[in-house]
This record gives sequence, structure tokens and C-alpha cells, in this order.
Amino acid sequence: MTARPNGVPSGVHGGATDEAVRVVLVDDHELIRAGLAAAFTRDPGMRVVGQAGSVAEALSVIAATGPDVVVTDLQLPDGTGIDVVRRCRADSAEIGLVLLTMHSGDDQIFAAMEAGASGFVGKDAPAAEVVRTAAHAARSPRTFVCAGLAQAMVRRMSGESTRLSEREHDILVLLADGLGTQQIARRLHVSESTAKSHIARIYQKLGATNRAQAVVTAMRIGLLSSVQPPRV
Repeated sequence: MTARPNGVPSGVHGGATDEAVRVVLVDDHELIRAGLAAAFTRDPGMRVVGQAGSVAEALSVIAATGPDVVVTDLQLPDGTGIDVVRRCRADSAEIGLVLLTMHSGDDQIFAAMEAGASGFVGKDAPAAEVVRTAAHAARSPRTFVCAGLAQAMVRRMSGESTRLSEREHDILVLLADGLGTQQIARRLHVSESTAKSHIARIYQKLGATNRAQAVVTAMRIGLLSSVQPPRV
């Protein structure tokens, strides 16, 4: 069990204390943090003790406040929520760690689970679900809760992997180079409709809705480590 800065054990885990669950919120959008803070404030069992907008700031706030739970966005200006989860989990087995993201592809789900997250929630989920997931994370920090986990596991076990095929990776590289659908079709000697189908499949696998999101996500999970994202 970890200790808060004042020396009091940070343990709501297992019902060790009646104190409210102490939460740190991490998101680079102030309005999102404010909305989450309001949702947590409405629950008498929760108390927001800190907020941050980057990985570096988050680690500093977490060290200063000793929260029971950290709720962090996946995409941050100086890294990812995965970075926050890994650092926090390396320091403590007791802290609850929840990833909140717009990009809920299978790769992101498994990366969160493997990093030691306690929960994974899409930003399109109701605020009450985020609060419930944080409460679960406080009680059971080493179990992983995600609404899409079962389906992701089925896809992985059945071979419907989120990993890109060789052709999809080639197209991803061309997207990162700034080529449009028609240019990609000509370069690969395929029809434009075939190129569009491949691009749609890439977006689906990466949990992206456009080229920029796909390239940034691919870089962050190591698929395009040597390619710079396109200018947008």
C-alpha cells in the first residue's frame, strides 16, 4: 500500500478506510478536465485532488498528492497516457489507473492492459461510467475493465488481429507521406475503391477517423517510428 504525502496510507482498497477516493485528472483540454471534475464532485465518495495537462505535469501532481486513482487521456502533448500508466504502475501496485480516450482500437486496449491499467473508457461514454470505472479501479487496481475487451479478445484469438497487413502498412506509409486516395491507387496499381477500402480498414484497426489520427496513433504504437506525421 502506498503512502500519501502526509503519511496516511492511500487505501480505499478493500474497504480499509472510509475516506473519499482521491482522484487526479489528466487531459490537455481544460474543458474536458472541468467536465470530469464536475462529474466526480457530484459523487460524495470521490474527491478530485489534482489536475494536469501533460505527462510531466501529471507525474509531478501524482507525486505531490498521492491519489488513489489517476484518470488520464491517451493522447497528451509530451507523450501518452500509457506513459503515465507505466510510470505509476512501476511505482505502485495499489494505485488505480484509468485510460480515457477517443481512440479505442484493439491495439490501444491491449496496450493499456499490458501497461497495467485498471480500466479503459471511451470519451463517448457517459461521465457516470468514467466515475464508476474509477471507483472500480480504486477497489481492484490490478484488474482490467473495458467494455470492448471481450470482443477484442475474440478478434485476437480468431486471428482478426488489429495488426496491419503488408499492403495496409504500405498504404499507411503513403498516407503518412501525404498521398491522397487517387495517388495511392495509382502508386499501387489498384482501383480507387480498393484503396478506399484499405484506408477504411486501417482507420478501423487504429481507432482513427482521419489520416492525421491514423498516422499519430501508428507512430505512438510503433508502426511508423521512422515516419513523421503529415502536416494538418
